[in-house]
Amino acid sequence: MPLTDRDLRKLINTKQSSIEFQGKPSINGMVDGQVAIEKKSNSQLALYRKKYGKLWKMYMSSDGNQYVDRTLRTNTLEYTHNFVDYRTFSHNFAKDLDTTETYLPWWNTSDLTSFRSATGYLAPFNMTCHKLIFKPPDLDDNTDDIVFAIKKIDDGDNTVDALCNYTYSTTFTDYTAITVSQSDWSATPSIDAGDVVAITIDASDTGIVTSEKTFWATSVWRVDVVI
Repeated sequence: MPLTDRDLRKLINTKQSSIEFQGKPSINGMVDGQVAIEKKSNSQLALYRKKYGKLWKMYMSSDGNQYVDRTLRTNTLEYTHNFVDYRTFSHNFAKDLDTTETYLPWWNTSDLTSFRSATGYLAPFNMTCHKLIFKPPDLDDNTDDIVFAIKKIDDGDNTVDALCNYTYSTTFTDYTAITVSQSDWSATPSIDAGDVVAITIDASDTGIVTSEKTFWATSVWRVDVVI
């Protein structure tokens, strides 16, 4: 029997039943081949499908951003614009530390008393100090404070600017590392691409050590890499 105009209009206006899943899709709550959609508050839309006894999941994006719940694995990963990375730098040195400001080395330890090539780093990208890890030797006076500071020379000039500082006033434990976190600094420890950055330390008393000893330091920076 041919379809009437009324039948055709009914078919055209018929909507597919919503497959949006109420609650959390689960392997035990779905039959094989079933598809479900889940949307939690402040999250991407997730498409689920149960197949071969497993629950498969894929996120859909409305703004171009994409997320994964766990580990992202790939044979080749190529960036075409920008990405965020965390990079570490070694600042180990040996010195009879005193109240004279000491510039931590980035390349070598030939001179730690001034802002120069060995104690500065020309930033290729915008960078923020995520944390500074500092390990003292066996100190002669563990109660002396150390002031940590970050300085910079802006791109376009040769003036040394004090960016931020942090005073560690807790008693040191020999050979035990301390961490200066990003939130510990007096100001946000960020520099721009083209700036030259330096890290300094300054003991509150000359008796913190009474001979040359080895200090260990590593900085971790959040780097906004632009290709």
